[in-house]
Formats: sequence, C-alpha cells, structure tokens
Amino acid sequence: MAGYLVTGGCGFIGSHLCAALLDRGHTVRVLDDLSTGSESNLMPGATLVCADVSEPAAVREAMEDMDGCFHLAAIASVQRGMLDWPGTNRTNLAGAIAVLDAARSRRVPVVYASSAAVYGDCASLPISEDAPTRPLSAYGADKLGCELHARVAGAVHGIPTLGLRFFNVFGPRQNPLSPYSGVISIFCDRLRRDEAVTIHGDGGQTRDFVPVAQVVAALLAAMRGASVEAPVLNVCTGRPTSVLSLASIVGEVCGTRPKVEHGPPRLGEIRHSLGDPRRAGMALGLSDPGSLRDGLAEVVAWMDAVQPDRGRPVISQTV
Repeated sequence: MAGYLVTGGCGFIGSHLCAALLDRGHTVRVLDDLSTGSESNLMPGATLVCADVSEPAAVREAMEDMDGCFHLAAIASVQRGMLDWPGTNRTNLAGAIAVLDAARSRRVPVVYASSAAVYGDCASLPISEDAPTRPLSAYGADKLGCELHARVAGAVHGIPTLGLRFFNVFGPRQNPLSPYSGVISIFCDRLRRDEAVTIHGDGGQTRDFVPVAQVVAALLAAMRGASVEAPVLNVCTGRPTSVLSLASIVGEVCGTRPKVEHGPPRLGEIRHSLGDPRRAGMALGLSDPGSLRDGLAEVVAWMDAVQPDRGRPVISQTV
C-alpha cells in the first residue's frame, strides 16, 4: 500500500477521494486550510495538516515520505476571482507551484485538478483536449497556468504529472449554501423543500454534469498514468443538459413540480459547455458514469439524511 497527500482533502471532491484511497488500504494525509472545506469531511483514518497550500514550507513538510500527491486545493469561485484576484491567484497558481516544488526532490508523481474553464467559450462542441485554451476568468487562467507549470515540472525537473480538466462536478457533500456550490446542489436543496429555483436567462444554456464518483475513478487511474510528458485529460460525460431540463429532472426525483423564476442572464456566462470524454475513457479505463437522474437521486437522498429537519414535504403531483 502507498501513502498519498491530498491537498483540499476536506473539500467536496477531496473527501470522496480520501474515502476511496482509505478503502483501498492506503495511508492518507490531508493538507487543507479549512477556508472552504470542513473538518467534518475529514475521513476517519486520514491525518490533517491544517495549512495554506501556497506556503512552501508547509507543503514540503506535508509531502514528506508520501508516494504520490493529489492536488485539489483551490478557490473555484469565479466571483471571488473578480473580487480578490491576487488572493485567488496565490492559492490557485502559487499553491500548485508549491506542490510541484515539494515533489521535485524525490520526483513524487502529482495528479492535479484542472478545469474546463481553461477552454473559455469554445465554438466547437464537444470540446476535445486539443481545443484552443482561451479562459475568460481568473480561475480559468490560473488553471491553465497550473498546466503550463506541470509541463515545466516534467521537462525540467522530471516530475510525473497528469492534469484532469473537470467539467461540472456534482454529488453528495456539495454544500448548497456555499458560494462555491453548483447549480445541482442548489436545485436539489430547494426543490426537495418545494421552494422556487431561479434560472438566470432563458434556461437554454447547457452543461456537462459529471458525478463525483466518476471524478474519483479518474483521479485514482490518473496516478498510474502520470508522466513527465504532463498529459491533460477531460473528465466529463459528453452528455449535454440544459438548466431547464435539470430543474425538471430534479423535480421528478423530488416528486414536485418545479417553481421556476427567471433572473437576468449572468454577464459573460458561457452558453454551452460539453466535453469529449473519449480520450480520458481510453487512457484511464473509465466506465459509463450512469444516468444523471440516478446521480441526482443520490444527492437528494444524502441531503435528506443530513438535514432531516429540512426534508421535503410529501407532494403528490409529478412533472
């Protein structure tokens, strides 16, 4: 068995990854400053180093004796990137450099989270890994910077890496009250309580929603595929879902007819985002991620379990 450092291991994706690693008998050390993650997400059996990922000394100490690193720590909020550009850059890009620098003395393999945000508003769909990278946010620019530094890490320092461009990840433990939460966690939380949801614009915008279990499978397989060539792969389903359709499916899962309110379109929002999963499927041996409806049912069931006092009412009508 191996020892792995997981940065951001108290977050949504990180906690699921830690659980999978521990289930496989590995030793897990988590580095997290708990600014967006929660200590309640720390998996039993994992050890916590509470520190900032952009602090090189702390990262070097946390990397000691580890066989590999999964780097997930980041500030994913586009809005926060606008309000605190230097601060988010320090976490997102300087943090990645600190991880790579800590890995280079023993050439520890690093699997890191990139993002579909590196593509920006891509005209050609589905988006393959060869599509132009034209980020429209500080977050996307930082993630593209991570990929470039990973390339340097391999070419100059011999560090094996693999980057995964996550599309819209969802699943249990995604806090609907957090400013970093996605549309799925918000819709599930509100519709299970028969409350209205707000859709910005006409709701025709589409996204590629990928369950967190598929992301964890990709991360685990990526550790075996890390190389000095610094490959990057999409993690997506290749299935588009409009926001209006999403509301309808969540309503079906919750047994309620969605009350939809429309707000003004978000400035600069990308209309369509759809990834091509074929290269990652072949490289990582990923299986079919299952249906969106089944994934949404898991999220609602988790919310009902952790918030029974806010459980949804019994509604007879269906969509």
